[in-house]
Amino acid sequence: MRISIGADHRGFPLKQQLVPWLRSQGHEVADVGTTSDQSTDYPIYASQVARQVAQGQAERGILVCGTGVGMCITANKVRGVRATVAADEALARVSRQHNNVNVLCLGEKTEPAAAQKIVATWLATEFEGGRHSRRIDEIAEVERAESQVSNKC
Repeated sequence: MRISIGADHRGFPLKQQLVPWLRSQGHEVADVGTTSDQSTDYPIYASQVARQVAQGQAERGILVCGTGVGMCITANKVRGVRATVAADEALARVSRQHNNVNVLCLGEKTEPAAAQKIVATWLATEFEGGRHSRRIDEIAEVERAESQVSNKC
């Protein structure tokens, strides 16, 4: 699977551990940065990863910041992205099954072994479709309606 990954300075150490692990699992990884633990702004990396996912350049995205929340908020601003913060495997699983989440956000304090389990579960879980497809379509309709309102302003 092609995965785009990004982090701010706080998420940098965990990202640096996830990238080689993802590659060892057979995934193609596009690392958009950051490249150090020097202070930087998370929206830069969240928007890059989200755009790659929305444009089909990556099948999924992973973002890491202090809590995962800022990355999640930013990624969800990109049309076609459904991002979530997942602190455990159960949340990662249901986010895929029910919401077809395509960007996973993690907090920097997540232990690497736990992060690997969360990511592995998220990557392996398929969208269930069915009644959930209708809801995903409704989310897309909200996005379309909001973009039309924004374009009129």
